[in-house]
Amino acid sequence: MAENLKDCSVPCKVSWEKLEALCRLEGLHCEELGVSRAKVNEYEVEFLCDYKKTKDDEFYLVKWRGFAASENTWEPKRNLKCPKLIKLFHVDLEKELRRHRRRSIPKKLDKEVSSLLVQKAQLRQSLQRWMEHLNTTRNHPGRIFVVNEVDLEGPPKNFTYINNYKVGPGIVLDEMAVGCECVDCLEEPISGCCPGASSHRMAYNDRRQVKIRPGQPIYECNAQCRCGPDCPNRVVQQGIQFDLCIFKTENGRGWGVRTLQHIRKNTFVMEYVGEIITTEEAERRGAVYDRQGSTYLFDLDYVEDVYTVDAAYQGNISHFVNHSCDPNLQVYNVFIDNIDERLPRIALFSTRAIRAGEELTFDYKMHLDPVDTESTKMDSSFSLAGLPSSPKKRIRVECRCGSDTCRKYLF
Repeated sequence: MAENLKDCSVPCKVSWEKLEALCRLEGLHCEELGVSRAKVNEYEVEFLCDYKKTKDDEFYLVKWRGFAASENTWEPKRNLKCPKLIKLFHVDLEKELRRHRRRSIPKKLDKEVSSLLVQKAQLRQSLQRWMEHLNTTRNHPGRIFVVNEVDLEGPPKNFTYINNYKVGPGIVLDEMAVGCECVDCLEEPISGCCPGASSHRMAYNDRRQVKIRPGQPIYECNAQCRCGPDCPNRVVQQGIQFDLCIFKTENGRGWGVRTLQHIRKNTFVMEYVGEIITTEEAERRGAVYDRQGSTYLFDLDYVEDVYTVDAAYQGNISHFVNHSCDPNLQVYNVFIDNIDERLPRIALFSTRAIRAGEELTFDYKMHLDPVDTESTKMDSSFSLAGLPSSPKKRIRVECRCGSDTCRKYLF
């Protein structure tokens, strides 16, 4: 009996490079691969593989885009119209020569050196494709950049970029969003507006900076509200506003994230997003992650320990944010369309001004002073405010944050 396979898909085991070469060989065109009808027989430099010089000229071994490596050819520099690729090649070459304590470029490169240059060029391509995929997938204004100037590690395997929580099997959430009737929620809130759930406290000022203490819940306006998208009580739902860069750290902390723009104090930066799973499933996965020496579990114990966010294989850019004992990001629990008290959105706000180029971090084992229960008392339909949780880490991990207040161990 035939089945409907409309939504069925399997990963292709052929490399991007071989697919492009196959298209050119068969005279086919593919927009995604960059092979158009006009470019099927066009020769374009993909990257440079090797270098040699004679008395009269310099030569580069060229990998042609869309052609197999067996079709590489030596070309004189004067024939090449790719100054950016030539510059990148020499930047990589100079770094490798310095590593071997050699000052001048030899007439002919060692096979070890040329092989490494090819690997770096291929790494740069794979990271570029991953970066393009991330920016195609994201639903927020802030762009994502990716760089690795440390080693040859490429994009993480078995990781899917998602923009919102993905609810795991067996979990049913209560949708209880109720909107406000305010036209101007900041200047003329009606009956406390949506922040009325937390004693009528507006969480943000007119510049959309958070002004309440960590540990207090934030209730943003939602799709049921009368106010428009420019309402100052709509911040986290607007998504990431800053250009961020995923980069490979130099001190063995793996990938990290840095901002490419200045961020003011108390400003929303990103959400912690992943798969929503039960506590029982988190315990099972946690045992596996412990043996691997890492975990991305974040307990949602705002009211009681019911659900956990797992960003190990599905998450957004927060998946790559590292720990610091002196962090520049702070967690707040935010309720928007889904105000199920068991499932707040985990929002990261800046604790201070963050300069462009600085790495973003938060404390994996944060501790907050208990907030005044009277000041955080909510309407009768809600429970008392609790404290944001920290990622569920069960193993004793040596801390490498390098801050002056480093605790030496995370857990």
